[in-house]
Amino acid sequence: MSLGFVIGESKPTFVTALTSRALSVGEYIKISSDEGEILGLVEKSSVSSAAFTDVKNFDEASESTEIAELNKRDKTFTAHIGILGFLENLRRGQSIIPAIPPIPGTEITLPSKQDLEEIFSPEKEGWVSIGSLLRNKSIDAKVNLDKIVSRHLGILAMTGMGKSNLVSLVTKQISKLKGTVIIFDYHNDYTSLNIPRINVIDAKINPRLLDADQLSDVLEIRDSATVQQRVLRMAFSEQVKKTKEFWKKLENEIDFIINSDDNKLKEIRSSAYRVQDIIEESQKRFEDILDPDMGDPISFIKEGRANILNISELSEKQANVALAFYLQQLLKDRKDASIARHGKSKKERNYQFNSPIFVIIEEAHVFIPKDHDTSAKYWAAKIAREGRKFGLGLGIVSQRPRSVDLNVLSQMGSFAIMKIIQEDDQRQIASATESTSRELIAQLTSLNVGDAVLVGQWTNLPSLVHVDEVKEKIMGADQSAINAWAKADKMKEIAVESTQGLVQKDLLLD
Repeated sequence: MSLGFVIGESKPTFVTALTSRALSVGEYIKISSDEGEILGLVEKSSVSSAAFTDVKNFDEASESTEIAELNKRDKTFTAHIGILGFLENLRRGQSIIPAIPPIPGTEITLPSKQDLEEIFSPEKEGWVSIGSLLRNKSIDAKVNLDKIVSRHLGILAMTGMGKSNLVSLVTKQISKLKGTVIIFDYHNDYTSLNIPRINVIDAKINPRLLDADQLSDVLEIRDSATVQQRVLRMAFSEQVKKTKEFWKKLENEIDFIINSDDNKLKEIRSSAYRVQDIIEESQKRFEDILDPDMGDPISFIKEGRANILNISELSEKQANVALAFYLQQLLKDRKDASIARHGKSKKERNYQFNSPIFVIIEEAHVFIPKDHDTSAKYWAAKIAREGRKFGLGLGIVSQRPRSVDLNVLSQMGSFAIMKIIQEDDQRQIASATESTSRELIAQLTSLNVGDAVLVGQWTNLPSLVHVDEVKEKIMGADQSAINAWAKADKMKEIAVESTQGLVQKDLLLD
């Protein structure tokens, strides 16, 4: 059945068509050509009416309504279509753009269900369903998990648009395959995720494993307090790291600075007193976070499971240090495993994980900011560049793409982009994703909760999908204040009635 015809100037990558009905953005169409059938995606759609052209007042609009109803030729449906490639090649996962653009007057039709299933729902190993095509609900939208581990993934959206649901869904699918996932959970959104093979870890920091600058951040010594930082560097020796009574030894080293007769050390005595106070306060404030006797934090991560690392109790600086440590150690472990696998190491086995790992960083704009350097950003950038060679994949999740470092963001090989309104965010996305057209970027403001534009290597073609809801995810959804207030008021009434009943019972007993 004919949908319309190509009109005007056509290009190998883009055509305009007049159609028999309004086509939806995200709808797929088929264009015939001498070289073969071509698949296209509707990126922009418009409707115009000749009767309403140059209408200037209400009466004219009312009259034009009657004219438009009588004239079947009044409405003009225009579709702007991005060409995705030859259908036959797309079935094999190859996107080949025609050298000759479609000729104006070429007929446009709908692709068959089989055409779309072969492209968007391939029956291949590593491909898993995450929802359905937004405009073709009967077609499963599948993604290639291999590509997100080897080429990384960015999930970008406003708050409440379904980022954490998609993270949960990807985690659930990898967990089914007994893969290893690590989510750095900054807001305690995933600790209640009720899926098989889950391992929840409350993040702690072993101060022995840090350097002086990292320990300074963990103890929350101010950036401007350079003398205090110097005192800590002097005290925090290798001997302190190795001693059994860590905190006591560290305090003794600072005592030595305070009580020294050295004139140079006398100049920093007041700062040493302050560092001593900070260490004492930190042992009390961060008792559940800082543990010099915990051993290696990496050992708590379980291979073949979904590991939720709860860092919600850490301050921003502490979380940054913890994240940097984990990223550094995970990259080292995967490098060691890769070297051992290729028989290039003469050392004994010194790695923990035997298979690839996918690491997800929530609130990426906090840890990978574009306007300043952090230790977590350094290691995330290193994994983005090198991780694919060693089986370490990176997923970054953010509601503020404009604040994420572009060098890291642009190295994400795949993206799920949900509703984004801010123009700065849209520009950052356009800079990071070469395969996302300006027309598709413009559609981000109109997406509903759970809708996403998928681009990159984890899908055969750019697609608009609706992501399945993960029923096992409990936390992270918006709370209803109205329901909570009503429930609290009801509980208060029950408490009052119960108290009155007890009082009356006491009076009767008296």
